[in-house]
Amino acid sequence: MPRKRNLVFIFSDQQRWDTMRCYGNEWIETPHLNALSDRSFVFENAYVTQPVCTPARASIMTGLYPHTAGPIVNRIALPSHVRSIAEMVSDDYLRAYYGKWHLGNDSAPQHGFTEWIGTEDNKRETNLAPNMPMSPYYHHLVENGFEPQDVGSDGSRIFGADQRARLPEEFQMASYLGDRAAEFIEANADRPFMLYVSTYEPHPPYDGPLNDLYEPAELPIGPAFLKRPNGGSAFARARADYFMQFLDGADPGADEYITRNAGRGHDVTTEAGWRRLRAQYFANITLVDRMVGKITAALERAGIENHTALVFTSDHGEMAGDHGMLEKRMFYEESARVPLMVRVPWLSTEQRRIGGSVGHVDLVPTLLDLLGEPVPGHLQGASRAPVLRGDASLDGNDVFMEWSGVGAIDDRNLGSREINRANRMPWRSIVSSRWKLNLCAADQCELFDLDSDPYEQVNVFDDPIQKDRIQDLAARIRRWQRETGDDAALPDL
Repeated sequence: MPRKRNLVFIFSDQQRWDTMRCYGNEWIETPHLNALSDRSFVFENAYVTQPVCTPARASIMTGLYPHTAGPIVNRIALPSHVRSIAEMVSDDYLRAYYGKWHLGNDSAPQHGFTEWIGTEDNKRETNLAPNMPMSPYYHHLVENGFEPQDVGSDGSRIFGADQRARLPEEFQMASYLGDRAAEFIEANADRPFMLYVSTYEPHPPYDGPLNDLYEPAELPIGPAFLKRPNGGSAFARARADYFMQFLDGADPGADEYITRNAGRGHDVTTEAGWRRLRAQYFANITLVDRMVGKITAALERAGIENHTALVFTSDHGEMAGDHGMLEKRMFYEESARVPLMVRVPWLSTEQRRIGGSVGHVDLVPTLLDLLGEPVPGHLQGASRAPVLRGDASLDGNDVFMEWSGVGAIDDRNLGSREINRANRMPWRSIVSSRWKLNLCAADQCELFDLDSDPYEQVNVFDDPIQKDRIQDLAARIRRWQRETGDDAALPDL
């Protein structure tokens, strides 16, 4: 009986789609990702199911939309009865998860994974399990002479994101995970395995050992950089007004959110400061690239690269100053669209570009199909393996995204009462044939033509010419809601 094929799944945190050469970025330093893209299926338009960490990761791991999987906002653990992909494959597989989990207690193996390396000690109590041990990454840093300077929720000393960002490159989380993943691959080359590697970079604080990699003033920017989304939703305008007030003269020192969260350590009062923040964000993607290089080199040394499917993507994107915002939580392309490459050596060894749009909810069924494993009937995504085999296309495929807004746990404070109120409202979005419709029953809805307006600067929702298109796209969202058990209220159109 032939041996089962392996899977290596690599994902970064908060990496927007336009951060790689295969998506048109000709200046970023990502040689290993470039080499991977040259041998991969490159999905031209890949979208998350919800543009924030936990819900997006729930879909990546389960093949379900957040409203079905359970984690509809951050700080909700993936329920024990909801199966991850590691609980769907046969027992022949050694199943490993290394890095940021963000779906429960980051310290303990769970949801079918038996090999586990945690890295985020501030997430040890996400599911209310106290007194969990410190992560292997924590012990690695201590053994190399570093002392934790931050305080976790249980009062213990931890290595927080700001301290980690100041470490030398060889001790960054991406470097550590690349080394551990390489060791795992070489130690288990003779048996089928599934290895998920999830690093923190390039997630804020927009700081790291490669801060001087790019000259901020020379970094290319688009037309939406530091521009308010006039005509957009009240939520988008409130967020942009919040961030742009500091360019307009407001004192950031008196604002807790900008100084302790979104922009901590950065000058948000000048365009030069915003450019530097953006340059440092892009520089941290090179840390991710070097981690990818360690993993692909290990597969080659072990002689199993042609027997291993390899995926690279991110859980969501980053605004990085576009539309006048930082962070994520938006349906704008910078926040909701991510890189997605799938190397399948038994199908192709050259770059093949996949047009149309695809959603992260399709990852689990696609990967199970490629591995020759049964695809459970409860999944809400669809296998796109036929597309990779050349038997189908994504032409006309509709992609759906959600913003839950409300739940048992509110999102964190985002800077102002106006933002926090708007953030509680549920949204639903569809991307169909390069049109994007964003619907909310309590806000200004949005419609963008992504072909003629790729930077989403002109909201044409109120254009009478678009009435029939809006009705059609809204009907598709309502049908998707019925099919997936989604009861979020939508506006009457």
